[in-house]
Amino acid sequence: MLRVSNLCKSYGPVKAVDDVSFELGKGEALAIIGPSGGGKSTILRLLNGLETPDSGSISFPYAYDGKGTFGLVFQEYNLFPQYTVLGNLTLAPRLLKKNYSQAEEILKKVGLFEKKDNYPSQLSGGQKQRTAIARALMLKPDILCFDEPTSALDPKLTEEIVNIINQMKGEQTIIIVTHDMDVMRETADKTALIDNGKLKFV
Repeated sequence: MLRVSNLCKSYGPVKAVDDVSFELGKGEALAIIGPSGGGKSTILRLLNGLETPDSGSISFPYAYDGKGTFGLVFQEYNLFPQYTVLGNLTLAPRLLKKNYSQAEEILKKVGLFEKKDNYPSQLSGGQKQRTAIARALMLKPDILCFDEPTSALDPKLTEEIVNIINQMKGEQTIIIVTHDMDVMRETADKTALIDNGKLKFV
């Protein structure tokens, strides 16, 4: 279980995240919706350690050390253009001296095994997003976060990503930040709205 307690983050006078608390069980999928500038991406950045909260806590009460790991699938994919699909997956584990033997199996899981030797410039938008998902799975995160995973995709490619997210549900705990109501309805077990930094479940 993930427990977020009284999380706050301000930028000057603006409260981007204002006293946010929620819990998410293992294997659940949470969608966070809301207007631009409402705090959606800031929550993801806080969870993933890209920003430091002003106050509050993020914990895993049932983990042996009270800690867990996060993976983030960026809206812009953030793939390394000089590496192949397989190279993008194995780069972080190699640098961290961790096992990367599961890379080809993960590529099969997201339907990209046949593209493993291609470079990002040779991929469609949907294939780039699937590569980004596969890369995030390589370090076996407890929580996998998606920042607007379908914002740059047409309806057919959006359906591909929704199907992959749904395949992972149950095995993988997921947080999706999205403005797409269809993606929210098709993937989420729980839905929360954030506006002016305040989060409430709907």
